[in-house]
Parts: sequence; structure tokens; C-alpha cells
Amino acid sequence: MRNRMVVRKFGIRSAVALAAITAAPFLGTQAIASADPASSDQASHVVRTQKIDDRQQRMYVYSAAMDREIELRVLTPADDSAPRPTLYLLNGAGGGEDTATWYRQTDAVDFFADKNVNVVTPMMGAFSYYTDWKDDDPVLGRNQWTTFLTQELPPVIDSALGTNGVNSIAGISMAGGSVLSLAQAAPGLYESVGAYSGCAETSTNPGRAYVSMVVESRGRGKVENMWGPEGDPLWLENDPIVNAEKLRGTTLYVSTGSGLPGHHDRLDGQGINGDVETFANQIILGSVIEAATNQCTHKLANRLNELGIPATFDFQSTGTHAWPYWQDQLHKSWPVIAGPLGA
Repeated sequence: MRNRMVVRKFGIRSAVALAAITAAPFLGTQAIASADPASSDQASHVVRTQKIDDRQQRMYVYSAAMDREIELRVLTPADDSAPRPTLYLLNGAGGGEDTATWYRQTDAVDFFADKNVNVVTPMMGAFSYYTDWKDDDPVLGRNQWTTFLTQELPPVIDSALGTNGVNSIAGISMAGGSVLSLAQAAPGLYESVGAYSGCAETSTNPGRAYVSMVVESRGRGKVENMWGPEGDPLWLENDPIVNAEKLRGTTLYVSTGSGLPGHHDRLDGQGINGDVETFANQIILGSVIEAATNQCTHKLANRLNELGIPATFDFQSTGTHAWPYWQDQLHKSWPVIAGPLGA
């Protein structure tokens, strides 16, 4: 059921500014690749796999564009007697390089236990926006994620897992905007998209501020290395709202909370477990960020409505920027996402 947004008393600029001040930096870094990927004659391929259990494995895929191995977590279908579709499920700002992952914070493994779909999750890409960067970054390294996710990885996964070639993609927070951009970059690759608590604008002042919060305030990278200085055409080219027409024909599910504390925002709540610091972070920072993404999501809804592009939007009247709400949304959105997959 769709709910109307409860309007907060502050705008997105102040929300992003506060978030940038209070966000804890990610401590991990990745070494910059020294080789020129254009000079490599090695095609992207599976390097090795590690079995976790009968349905789970770690898969390491070499990316020619980034000239390095990318770790993936893979869930295989409940019934693999026939080729099945694939859901690419992206983590948030940490990219899976920290503990903030679908596998550590949600019931994703149990949820997909009875479902006939391959689930593939990159466990790298921190603060990259899962996009192609103009230049290597001294801190965040070489990032060519649009190329990897839309060109290199799908044929590798299709071959390795024997899929039926039908795909969908979903992501949270940072990746909640990226999944829309990836769908726009590769029309027809994804049958459906699930975007949870993302900011679907990059070329406006609030949008750039949100990107800078993630890349610079948290990731310690430089946004100029990603899409160039302000005014570079890449900021427009990667704006899901500006390029909304490219989403026509794709099944869309987009959700956000309001930023007001909700039923998961309790000291004994999932992922908090009585920890006062975690609780305070979720209530304060989580409220600010979710209020900002709420405003971005309303702008996307308005733009799609202007263009006559159908989409399912779920504006919750409460809810902060936190994993229990994204777990709820994965469950809630699955019928919409799974329909075009035939899963």
C-alpha cells in the first residue's frame, strides 16, 4: 500500500550537509591498478570459485576494464533443473567491503531459499557509485563498474551458471540510484529494477551534494575523478531523472521512508541489539539521509509521471535509512521484480 510522505522541516541541502558532517568514514581502501586496462588482452572470466554450501559460493571474476579480480557472492536457484534468470543485488556505499551487506544484515539467503533465481552480489565497489570513472582515484582506485556490470559480467555469469539470460537488478542507498543509471546505460539488459532509499538525481546542486557526501566525506575520494568538475556532461549523463525516458519499458519498483523513526527504530531492534551508539546513529543520521532520499524519490516519481512511464512507488510514512526497512522492501518488491523474470 502506498503511503504519502510526511514532509520534514528541513530541505535536502541541510540534510546532506548534516549527513556529511556526521557520517563515519569507511576505513578500507583499495590499491590502484597499475596496468592500463586498454592494453590488456585478457578477457573477463571466472578466476576461481569457493563453495560456501550447496546453494552459496564466492566467485572471483577478472574484470578487463578494471584489471583486477572482483569478488561476488552467488546464490543459486532452489531448482536448477532448468536455466533460471538472474538478479544482480547491489550493496550500498560500502560496496560489500564492510559488514553492511545483504548477507550480513538481512535474511536474503533464507528469503531466496525457495526461489528459482540466481542472485549475484558484487562484494567490492565501495563509494564508487557503480559507475565508470573518468580517472583513477588515489584512494578509491580504478572504477569501471558500468562496463563491468553491463558488458563484462552478464555473459560470464550466463556461461558459468547456465542462466536463461533474463536479468533484473536491485540496490540500496548509493546503489539505489546506481541501479537506475545502469538500466539506462544498457537498455533491455534488465527486465525490472528495484531501487530502495536511493537519490535519483546527480546533476542538481542537491544531487551533487549527495554524491560528494558519499564519495568524498565517507570514501575520501574525489568526485572530479568520477564524473569530472561541476558542469562536465557526465553529471547529466548519469542523472536518472534527466534520462528518465530511458527507463520506459522497464518494470520499476522504487521505495523510501520519510525519515521519521518507525517500527524498526528501537533500542532492541534488528541490527541495534541494545547498542546505544548504533541506535543513536540510526535515529539521527538515518533520519537525515532518508529524508533526503525521500525528496529525491518524489522528484523521480514526478518526472516519470510527466513522461507517462509506469512505476510502482512506495512512500512509507515512517522509516530511517536502515537495513531492516530494506529487508522489508526486498520482500515487498519481489512480486513486482520477479514478474518480468518469470521467477
